[in-house]
Amino acid sequence: MSTKKPALQNRTIFLNEEEKARYSTELRYLNKTVSLEDVTNFLFTGDFFETVKFLPDSFVDLLFVDPPYNLNKKFNRTTFKHLSLEEYSGWIDKILTAVKRLLKPNASVYFCADWQSSTPVHLALSKHFIVQNRITWEREKGRGSKRNWKNNTEDIWFATNSKNYVFNVNKVMLKKKVIAPYTDSNGKPKDWQNEKEGRFRLTHPSNIWTDISVPFWSMPENTEHPTQKPEKLLAKVILASTNPGDFVFDPFAGSGTTLVTAKKLGRKFAGIELDDYFSMLTLKRLDLAEKDNTIQGYSYGVFWERNTLPLQKGKNKTKKEQLSLDFQEDNS
Repeated sequence: MSTKKPALQNRTIFLNEEEKARYSTELRYLNKTVSLEDVTNFLFTGDFFETVKFLPDSFVDLLFVDPPYNLNKKFNRTTFKHLSLEEYSGWIDKILTAVKRLLKPNASVYFCADWQSSTPVHLALSKHFIVQNRITWEREKGRGSKRNWKNNTEDIWFATNSKNYVFNVNKVMLKKKVIAPYTDSNGKPKDWQNEKEGRFRLTHPSNIWTDISVPFWSMPENTEHPTQKPEKLLAKVILASTNPGDFVFDPFAGSGTTLVTAKKLGRKFAGIELDDYFSMLTLKRLDLAEKDNTIQGYSYGVFWERNTLPLQKGKNKTKKEQLSLDFQEDNS
């Protein structure tokens, strides 16, 4: 991966040579059946289809699947090649068939897709689970096109193993600035609160998410992974569909966002990642979470719209600290 020295305000998580040497000794590979205790709070390195065979039955409360989308994409030393829709749908079905036995009867499943892979994902999920909804989230970044609409959204399909499942709607409320502060006949706020930082309203979560920032260089969770999901996105999923102590599993862990967020929120976790470097990067992020369990954009028990999260500013801040806070505020 990159060996360039980062700029002063570049907060991207890298691995230096000393860390590579250290974390390489902590990589775990599976070649025999293991118990639940052996799985809990661990990342396993290796091919998903080979590794999943050794995991125990019925231990997962929440399955989060973020596989390579149906694109030609390079992930460090691994390359995924575009398939036909039929081939990609068959590959997804193979993933779901292999992982289904790991799920508890009341488990929830979230499966990520872009617009091209969303249809085969839906079809494959409906063969195995009860599809409950499709979340569309705004990436707010994306390359422009002169001959097409700019692509800046992704989908997450929400499904369940049965009609009995966890959904904590009160844990994923969105705090929004009030544009039209209506009052009742007595002049009291109508469905909003007048707070120190301004006027806000708590709203129920919808299946359109416009408050997510894709990690980039000034954010402390950013890594070199090309398709990293934000911790805020995973926090919404985990808080809605698990309770404290529940088990979260990610079979395509990437740079470890699912595992790190689960740890920060007091859930058990496990994951599989094919690439050694990204596995080591995940181990570093899990260590960093021991010292800092904050999730950008989630505070005071609610999720905040971009540019609304109040941060403590003051005259005692150094210029570097103040600049760091400004970056966080701009991207909350």
